[in-house]
Amino acid sequence: MNTQTTTQVDQQVLDLVREKAHFVRTETVRLISIAKTGHYSSTFSCAEILAALYYDTLRLVPGEPDAPGRDRFLMGKGHAAVGLYPILADLGYLDPEILNQYTRLGNPLGDHPDMTKVPGVDFSSGSLGHNLSVGLGMALGARRTGADFLTWVLLGDGEQLEGQIWEAAAAASHFHAANLVAVVDRNGYCLDGKVDDIIGIEPLADRWTSFGWDVVEVDGHDAAAVISTFRNIRDDKARTKPVVVIAHTVKGKGVGFMERDFGWHLGWLSAEDEAAVLQELEENRA
Repeated sequence: MNTQTTTQVDQQVLDLVREKAHFVRTETVRLISIAKTGHYSSTFSCAEILAALYYDTLRLVPGEPDAPGRDRFLMGKGHAAVGLYPILADLGYLDPEILNQYTRLGNPLGDHPDMTKVPGVDFSSGSLGHNLSVGLGMALGARRTGADFLTWVLLGDGEQLEGQIWEAAAAASHFHAANLVAVVDRNGYCLDGKVDDIIGIEPLADRWTSFGWDVVEVDGHDAAAVISTFRNIRDDKARTKPVVVIAHTVKGKGVGFMERDFGWHLGWLSAEDEAAVLQELEENRA
C-alpha cells in the first residue's frame, strides 16, 4: 500500500482536467433537470476521476468509440453515468443533441449506461457489482490475443459490499491481471447512509492488499495528484499485479448542502435551488 506522490503535471493539462471536471458537474445539473431525478452527489464525487481518465489517461480515439486498440472503461457505479454522457458527446461518440432529451421516451441515455445503445460504453450497469468481473474478462482476453490495452473499472465504495467484487478481486490476482485497474470512489456514503454504518469496509486498503492487489491511495479531488497517479499506473510496464486506486472523495463535492446530506444520492432541484447550485459550482471551481 502507498499514498501516491504528485509528479509534475503540465499546467495546460491540469487546467483542462479541472475545466472538464467542472463541465461534468454543470452538465449533470442540466441533464437531471431534464430527467427530473438523478444522482447528483455520486457524480460530483467522481468528476475529477472521470475528467483525468478521459482527457489525459485513457488511450482513446475521438470520434471512434470502437477503436480496437482503445483502453476499456467500465462504470461499476453506473448511477453516475449522467456525468459520463457529456464526456462521450464531447469526444464525438454521441450527437450532443441526444443529451437534450436525456431519459425521455426513446432516448438511448438512461440512468445507467447501456452498451447496446450508447457508443463509448464498454459494458452496461444497473445491478452493481458485475463490472469488475467483466473487466477482468476483458483484461484476460487482451492478454490472450496479445492486445496491449488497459481495462479500467470505476467502483463505488458502497459497491464494495457486493460479494462478486471480491470474487473478481481474488481471480484477478490469481491470474496476475496486471492490465486491470480498479478505481474506488471512496466518498463514504451510499443510498442508505454511511457505508461503514451499513457494513464496515475498513481497512479497505489492507483488504485489497490481502487479495493480492497493488494499492494506491490518492485525494480524488486533487486533479494533479489524480493525473499523476493514473499516469504512473498507465506507464508502469513492470507491474505484475492488478492495481486498485482508492480515491478519497467527498460525496456532493462542490455543493455545500449536498456534501452534508447523503439524501442527495438521488434527487431533483427546484429551479431556484438549481440556480444556486450552479452559482456555487462556479464559485468553487478549481
